[in-house]
Amino acid sequence: MKSILSIVLILAIGHLQAQDYFLEDKGPFDPGIPSPEKFLGYPVGSHHTRHDRIVAYLTQLAEVSDRAEINQYGETYEHRPLVMLTVTAPEHLAQLPALQEKHNRAADPSNTEDLSDLPVFVNLGYNVHGNEPSSSEAAMLTAYILVASESEEVKNYLSQAVIMIDPTINPDGRDRHSQWANMFKGDPLVADPADAEHNERWPRGRTNHYWFDLNRDWLLGIHPESRGKLNWYHQWYPNVVTDFHEMGTNSTYFFEPMKANASKDPIMPAENYTTLNDKFAEYYVEALDNIGSFYFTKEAFDGTYPGYGSSYPDLQGGLGILFEQASSRGHLQETPTGEITFAFTIRNQLSSSMATVKAAVENKDLLYDYQQRFFESALSNAEQSDVEAYVFGDRYDKNRTRAFIDKLLLHRVKLYKLEESVKVDGKSFTSDFAYYVPTRQPQYRMVQTMFETYEEYTDSVFYDASAWSLANFYNMEYAPLKKAAKTGKEVSREDLTREAVKVTQSDYAYLIDWNDYNAPAVLWELQKAGVHVLSAFKPFSLAIDGKEKEFDYGTLVIPVSRQQISSDSLYTLVKESAMGHAVEVTSSASGYSRSGVDLGSRNIRALEKPKPFMLIEDGVSSYEAGEVWHLLDTRVDMPITKIPMRNFEEIDWERYNTMVMVSGNYKQLDSTDSEKIKNWVSLGNTLITIREGSEWAIKNKVVNEKLIGAEDIDEDAAEKEENTTERKPYVEAPENIGKQSVGGAIFEVDLDLTHPLAFGYTREKLPVYRNSEVWIAPSENPYATVAKYTDNPHIDGFVTDKNLNEFLKPSASLIVSKVGRGRVVLFADNPNFRGSWYATNRLFLNALFLGQHIEIPSE
Repeated sequence: MKSILSIVLILAIGHLQAQDYFLEDKGPFDPGIPSPEKFLGYPVGSHHTRHDRIVAYLTQLAEVSDRAEINQYGETYEHRPLVMLTVTAPEHLAQLPALQEKHNRAADPSNTEDLSDLPVFVNLGYNVHGNEPSSSEAAMLTAYILVASESEEVKNYLSQAVIMIDPTINPDGRDRHSQWANMFKGDPLVADPADAEHNERWPRGRTNHYWFDLNRDWLLGIHPESRGKLNWYHQWYPNVVTDFHEMGTNSTYFFEPMKANASKDPIMPAENYTTLNDKFAEYYVEALDNIGSFYFTKEAFDGTYPGYGSSYPDLQGGLGILFEQASSRGHLQETPTGEITFAFTIRNQLSSSMATVKAAVENKDLLYDYQQRFFESALSNAEQSDVEAYVFGDRYDKNRTRAFIDKLLLHRVKLYKLEESVKVDGKSFTSDFAYYVPTRQPQYRMVQTMFETYEEYTDSVFYDASAWSLANFYNMEYAPLKKAAKTGKEVSREDLTREAVKVTQSDYAYLIDWNDYNAPAVLWELQKAGVHVLSAFKPFSLAIDGKEKEFDYGTLVIPVSRQQISSDSLYTLVKESAMGHAVEVTSSASGYSRSGVDLGSRNIRALEKPKPFMLIEDGVSSYEAGEVWHLLDTRVDMPITKIPMRNFEEIDWERYNTMVMVSGNYKQLDSTDSEKIKNWVSLGNTLITIREGSEWAIKNKVVNEKLIGAEDIDEDAAEKEENTTERKPYVEAPENIGKQSVGGAIFEVDLDLTHPLAFGYTREKLPVYRNSEVWIAPSENPYATVAKYTDNPHIDGFVTDKNLNEFLKPSASLIVSKVGRGRVVLFADNPNFRGSWYATNRLFLNALFLGQHIEIPSE
């Protein structure tokens, strides 16, 4: 009996000590409110807490306290709830909708109401990167302090603030990492960095279900986690938003101010990243000094890209703040300055959370004054601009235009139907397809973000991308207007409802324009149902209802008489697919063309159903693999087999006709393996490679193509440069070396519109996204270079003169190389970047659906 009591006493003391480590001087606490340790059954920091347990604990707090309520704002791909715990004084909670309505008037430039009686709204956001877990544990502790503490300090916070706690922004990634860390946790703990606990396997927990980095998705708004948060954000416009992260184990702790913004003229007010950041930094200094934690500021993590959790709020009148904690990557790990514990990382995040609340409360008037002036300055800045509005639209692709409009509305950008035709710089926009975005609106800075491009920067080294003009992401024809044009009604989300498609039954053939972004999804749905579908490799025109109608390259032709199902069943399939994807279908009663080829031509080719697989795991870029997987899953509803590298020897090659190799080192593949791939391609199959995957295919002689590298530069010039090497300060090395990389910029290529990979495109000029130094030489085969950079290719973002002139301009963006009876499609750029490049992922889909039918002529 004594031994059992002793064990219980020891455990109780251990729990108390663990709780004191975090909660010292934060009480006294309401004994009716359970602490995280009591609810979970283990001390915070001794175990990685699953997301469902975190949600359960916050739900418990909301149930037992009149200070808190919990709401769900979204759901992940894996059906985990995204929740927000709101904590404030009971009287505020009782009238929260009224407070919300009044607070949001701060975002209305026309509002002159005194808002000084409002509480400050603080959004504490945690764990956007799943394997940076300390902040979600800190979220529970923060919630407990705010809900249970009876201290006068905390009560004052609640009387002056509405604190909204988002405990886990990326639950799918968090649980993937938590399972790993808990599965390999030792007893006693193992601090050796080589231990499995500290070394996650591919794809690791950083990313969401489709292996995307959600901290880059605030602007792009591709995933449900981000879309849910953005919709929530624009309902509340919090004054302060935190963004808690982790970094390398051997570092310390980072908080803002950041490294200076790399843009020459940042569109966020300078007051944001000077006055406000400096003011809040005083509170973090005090909090971390008090617990003896080391930290740094100003050296890293620029906020140039507007799509981070710490930069997007800066464009919405709030203050976004980044924190980076050295990670224990498990429960305990050695570092050059001693061991770092999971509990230690949690305490730093907790200290910064509470310091943020304190700073917000004590600077409430400053924050509200700034927020109101922010939206007022949006209008005044727009008035000073020489751009009255932007007009955009694609007359050939309503679904891609609809997708771009969705993105504008997601960020609350106001736009209208264009009512009169305008012509700008040789581009014509008419009322049947074009839209009008005025610059004079509260979201003017988001308008700038969507349409403006840049080429001048104060710094050449970026933490992430240097280009983000979303109009180019969507290959959207657009132009700035100097004078206002006549507009119709404002566009709302209801206008995005897909239009009803009418399909007339035919006894001869159905035709589907390949220019529509959703056409590949229709093609796959029909192929999956066993329908024989053909594609036009040359254009033609037919008499439709007595009028001549032109059909472009790639038009899908669905013959009625050559199917294995009845004409009525075929009609039902075509109609339902067309209606589901809002794709127009033309019914034809004849195959005789007015011009171009007839429907029975050899240039109307039967399409083979794609049977693709993709190599994944060790050495392969999870980001790029996830982009391919996401594209096919969410836009085409098409499966792709994901084969781990460890199973390469077991591949049933006869099962597939298309293989995808995204970026990766592919070190596991030896010469025998590369020869196996080459032989499979030569049998008539298609290999699609992206960036480093293309580099691997060239270096391993799967294709007879060349890379452009340093050895291709004029030898005399290189020797002269070597003999005149300039001596430089050692401390400048990272900056000087870093600028040689292409960190993310947009360039223009020239497309061969007659090539099957370009079917569906109507303009020869196409924006592409480049963030690598893979330079592919144009093919020696004159018919094989599908996309080459133009003579003046720069559109947006930073690039050195050397990279631009010596490497980019002479190179190709996309080529097809013949291998026996098959072919390799080599992308130098990433056509599926972050799931948002509608401009170029059609190139990838063309490679998938049409690649088997590309014949490479030779002279």
